[in-house]
Amino acid sequence: MTRIDFTDLKTLVDINSWTQNKAGVDANGELMQGWLEALGMTMTAYPREQIGDHLLFTSPFVANKPRLLLLGHMDTVFPPNTFEGFTEDAEWIYGPGTCDMKGGNFVALTALRNVFKENGCITNIDFLLVSDEETGSDDSKAITRSIASQYDACLDFEAAGEDHEVVNGRKGVATYSIELTGIAAHAGNHYEVGKNANLAAARLVIVLTELTHLAKGTTVNVGLMEGGTSTNTISPFAKLMVEARFTHSDEQARILRAIPSLIPLHGVEGVSEKLTGGLQRNVMTPSPAQQSFIDILSTIIGYPLKTEQRGGVSDANVTAGEGVPTLDGFGPYGDGDHTEFERASKKSFVRRIDEVTAIFHHYSRSHHPDD
Repeated sequence: MTRIDFTDLKTLVDINSWTQNKAGVDANGELMQGWLEALGMTMTAYPREQIGDHLLFTSPFVANKPRLLLLGHMDTVFPPNTFEGFTEDAEWIYGPGTCDMKGGNFVALTALRNVFKENGCITNIDFLLVSDEETGSDDSKAITRSIASQYDACLDFEAAGEDHEVVNGRKGVATYSIELTGIAAHAGNHYEVGKNANLAAARLVIVLTELTHLAKGTTVNVGLMEGGTSTNTISPFAKLMVEARFTHSDEQARILRAIPSLIPLHGVEGVSEKLTGGLQRNVMTPSPAQQSFIDILSTIIGYPLKTEQRGGVSDANVTAGEGVPTLDGFGPYGDGDHTEFERASKKSFVRRIDEVTAIFHHYSRSHHPDD
């Protein structure tokens, strides 16, 4: 097996990059900046006060040649002093981000280094690193959307499947907060005066859940509820937190229409409602353009890329939602992500780096005069 030097990945993993640890995420970004600028890439920073800065690295653009966007995120889910540090054995590397997704960023970085070493430069490949993917990319997705149309295709470096499948479909997701305001009253003395927000919430839980259509891969889950002040008081407030996931674009449209229309129909007179939230990430569905992209990459690497669909979401949903042929899962295979058992396969790094290097050579070769 080809030996890979994981020193730089260890440096990244050893820095705590919890989404809310801005200093740690920015330190991660500074390392990537130094390594990518050494390859001739230019950085555009999107400064943020509460979260890490988002970073876009661009290479020289050769007109009339395909342009490729790479997606990665620098944040992890582990607060300081919970799960930290890089370790390894003969087959695996362990630590926060080894699988999700500092390991994927390292695959992209190493492949870019390989191309630069052979060709002397990189062209038509840009790399967007965001700082808030693990909390939904609520801030960064606007940046991703704003640049997506500049690219002919996109690769996201989340973890590979067990047999190195890449991801050609992901569920979309919408999240909502529903605040219900009633009128408090003594439940014994003035029951009829009160306007029960809890009752309105209970009715909404039922009608929202009934939007689920398992056969079509659509789920609506009221995951959090709160309300009321005491058992002898008619509840003056209630709050529901709702998540919807969908596999098909027509189902996405149905859910996005249905939820706002249902909220006022709780049927409890005197209870008002406030709905916030909406679509977080578009559904990512297989398409003819994406299949053409798969065929191109399969030709480049010399064998068919296996594909799979996943219920979880990533930033690939965002570019796919903008109409860019997108594939995800180009990081290494690993497991235990979002747990203290997170790890990634050393053997998988070798395979992925070889594949991605070949793909980058294809997209970056356009600077040669004879191409």
